[in-house]
Amino acid sequence: MRACGSCHYPNGKGRPSNGSVSDLPVAYFLQAIQDFRHGVRTSAEPRKTNLGLMIGIAKAISPEDAQAAAEYFAAITRTPWIRVVESATAPKTHIEGFIQYAIPGGSTEPLGMRIVETPENVEQTEPLRNPRSGFVAYAPVGSIRKGEALVMTGGGRTVACGICHGADLKGLGNVPGIAGRSPSYLVRQMYDMQAGARRGPGAALMKPVVEKLTNDDYVAIAAYVSSR
Repeated sequence: MRACGSCHYPNGKGRPSNGSVSDLPVAYFLQAIQDFRHGVRTSAEPRKTNLGLMIGIAKAISPEDAQAAAEYFAAITRTPWIRVVESATAPKTHIEGFIQYAIPGGSTEPLGMRIVETPENVEQTEPLRNPRSGFVAYAPVGSIRKGEALVMTGGGRTVACGICHGADLKGLGNVPGIAGRSPSYLVRQMYDMQAGARRGPGAALMKPVVEKLTNDDYVAIAAYVSSR
């Protein structure tokens, strides 16, 4: 099967097209493998074909190898990887391999109510896949503050994230940390749980949490959480 590090990098920091696996609780990691294997963790976006690769890996991996991988990534302490910048504009991008790459020339466009996550250095990300070259996420002006209100209090539409993910959002017990992870990944997971494409034990707990969230809420929450 394909090595974990080919997509998630040897340090587990990952790319917007997949997700970071470093510093995940061993039990959470192993449950994720089971969820992929048994078809309860899929995608609400049928064009996201790389999910099929992960499902194939989950079906092929032995329990011993899964345990070894889980312990390896759990031992890696997370360090800064995503730089969140509030802006009214973002670089014009094209999508390749599920990643938004800035178009050469430095041209920009209005950002609107979205997040554009792109490599800090295109060449270092692809083809070199340098595990020391991270990403920058352009978020709407004021979104971090709006996201903080939702994350810390629920804002009347959800519950405070820290109840389960820890006051610092770095995890609590077998619940994973979410601070500093890719906003693209975070929004995909919230959307998949809301849409019912992700149905494992953890998703069942999250379903009522994300039930009333809007796209604008997703943007705000991701901007804040990724900036931590």
